[in-house]
Amino acid sequence: MKLTPSLCAGIALTLCSFGAFAEESHSALALKHAQVAAKATDAKTIAEHADTAKTHAKVAEEHLNAGIKSLDETIEHGNLGHTEEAKKSANEAVKHLKAVQ
Repeated sequence: MKLTPSLCAGIALTLCSFGAFAEESHSALALKHAQVAAKATDAKTIAEHADTAKTHAKVAEEHLNAGIKSLDETIEHGNLGHTEEAKKSANEAVKHLKAVQ
């Protein structure tokens, strides 16, 4: 892959945007980058932001799936009367679901 000035600028913009959005969830970042891609006027910028959006969307999906798994474990432990294990699983679910939010 040849590094063109446009590609370098896009990479720099992407890296800077990670710092600017550090406190935001992956789904919010996916949406923002998809919106930037939709408004961009050149194909390379569109593709770069779409790729970044896709990356964040996949991470959000992983957190959502992990959150669901933790909730299943919470339900299982709760139904068995395992209070501490249920609380631990519930806290894991909260952590993953916050990352999606």
